[in-house]
Amino acid sequence: MRRRLGQVLCSTLLLLTAGNARLAAIENEPAANSTALGAGTNVSCSQRATPVEPADPSADSSVTATISHKFIASQRFRENTSPAAEVKISWLGATFVRRFAVKIEDDTNDVAFQIHVLNKASSDNQLIAELHDRYETRLADVWCFLKLQANGEDGALQTNAVPNIFFVRDAAGELGAVDTIWGGAGWEIGASPVRGQREWPSGSHVISR
Repeated sequence: MRRRLGQVLCSTLLLLTAGNARLAAIENEPAANSTALGAGTNVSCSQRATPVEPADPSADSSVTATISHKFIASQRFRENTSPAAEVKISWLGATFVRRFAVKIEDDTNDVAFQIHVLNKASSDNQLIAELHDRYETRLADVWCFLKLQANGEDGALQTNAVPNIFFVRDAAGELGAVDTIWGGAGWEIGASPVRGQREWPSGSHVISR
């Protein structure tokens, strides 16, 4: 009986030792990368919104001066892939046209941006949470980046059919995700609400302030 009891105690001690060793190994393992965004790369965009000519030459001069310092999205974001296009755009999504193309923004000074690469598939809410108060950009900022790569040239935006994501408020003030993809013939521009479980694929770029 004593011999059997000793064998049981010995087995128990071995199991406890192995368990403790395993716990120590787990504690010493490096933590998995839980962040969705890679470190940001600083970039700048120096293109300012182009002054807009008034539709009516007889318009009041004070009104004209005010309009000239606005970014009018509908006059910039147009489907056009001709050689004369200011930016080659091959497709505008219905949500973008309805919610964003009708927006008018104040022209502001140039700002610095950061471009982050997604480490893993992530939702809008995850990305916004990680960016804190730096997530919001403007349509004028989107246009600024597109203007610098009007024909799909290399630049800050990627042109490999993987999304470039901006978080922008629409004409009603509601935050949305605007994504740009180079489709070969021109830029494809879509928009979607930030709510929901949709995830952007790993490798996508997120542009923030």
